[in-house]
Amino acid sequence: MALTDTQLDALTEIFNIGAGRAASSLSDIVGDEVLLSVPRVEFYRANEINASVLSLASARLGSVKQRFKGPFTVAASLLFTEERALEIVQEMLGSQVQREDLVEYEQEAMCEVGNIILNACLSAMADSLGISFESTLPEYSSDTPDVVIGRIVSDPDNPLMLILHMNMIIEKRRSQGTLIFWLSSSSLDELIHHLDQFLKRV
Repeated sequence: MALTDTQLDALTEIFNIGAGRAASSLSDIVGDEVLLSVPRVEFYRANEINASVLSLASARLGSVKQRFKGPFTVAASLLFTEERALEIVQEMLGSQVQREDLVEYEQEAMCEVGNIILNACLSAMADSLGISFESTLPEYSSDTPDVVIGRIVSDPDNPLMLILHMNMIIEKRRSQGTLIFWLSSSSLDELIHHLDQFLKRV
């Protein structure tokens, strides 16, 4: 399962391009500068995943999920602590919406945020590797960490987890998000193959 340092560096740079694209799109939505940090990329097996590994400590987590199909299949989730998710919704909607009313907008707004970030990362991968993906519509849910993480790691066909840790700053507020891409062994092999082809071209 291990990638070489060169492969990992290439993957980090590809996702960093995606983070830059996502930050630009999110800046347009909130009308203020959005900064996304360079992602920190890690690999785990599903049975190794917990809230501590994901660096998310909260009573509830929000999750935006999509599936991407191309030369290999990737399921992806963007996770935020729910209080951070509501702060992001507040920034998107502005001061006209009271905080106690944010929950009714949470699903729609977080689906939009998740769609932007996940698609930016996967489109950067597709462009860099010379491949293409089709995606499902985003689905948002929130629950306790055990339930949210349990849903992610319960897929027996995709036991390998590619974790991206990134910080998002909106109007000087820092939110930590975690992206999880889960893959089958064959999908990981295909990803490594395309990474190697990419490295030969650069």
